[in-house]
Amino acid sequence: MTDIATLKAEVKLCMFDQYGTVVDMQGGLRAVAEPFLKSKGSSIDANSFVTWWRRTHFENSMIDALLQHRHMPYREIGHLSVRQVMERAGIAFTEDEVRALVAAIERLTCFPEVPAALARLRKRYKLVVLSNGDPDMLEAAKPHHGIPFDAVISVAEANAFKPARATYLMAARKMDTPPHEILFVANHEFDCVGAKAAGMRTVFVDRRRRPFAKWPHQPDLIVKDMTELAEVMA
Repeated sequence: MTDIATLKAEVKLCMFDQYGTVVDMQGGLRAVAEPFLKSKGSSIDANSFVTWWRRTHFENSMIDALLQHRHMPYREIGHLSVRQVMERAGIAFTEDEVRALVAAIERLTCFPEVPAALARLRKRYKLVVLSNGDPDMLEAAKPHHGIPFDAVISVAEANAFKPARATYLMAARKMDTPPHEILFVANHEFDCVGAKAAGMRTVFVDRRRRPFAKWPHQPDLIVKDMTELAEVMA
């Protein structure tokens, strides 16, 4: 772990993952999936369905990134993944239902402690989002999460999904800030590893109480939630 005084002296900007770090993706999508599954007469647990959906989405986005070809938009990856999950689960569906489920991502709200914690951090740092989401999805999400970020950046500008190093380096250039002066905050291990490999400082928000693998790219700080991050860094 990096010395806190050193972090506070060097960091000028806090950069956040959005889905699952700022907004409650699992809880929000579970609330959407429950009535949908009930309407289909499915006995599948909504939490399991959403976990399956999110894992499939991540796998498909990594396939797309490794192709190093045309960047497939996040929304298209979402549609592809939801279809795949429902076909495997034996759930009959329409394309309108697929689109409606994925569109729910745009209406996700913050974890309860996030607004107050980020308000404290704002007094000391610029606050920025770097997300795998499409630009229009991130724009549509603003009134639902309500956080006045200084900038919201989509990986579409780098033509790759995180954790490709190019995404973090693009965001650093866009903010005219050296990577080592950026503190990247994520609930996802892969995101922390990617940002650290790109030269950023990182914070792992360990909401799910999971061990961080022994990567050579370890987080500078591990916190249980955003409140603890604000207490330490603000």
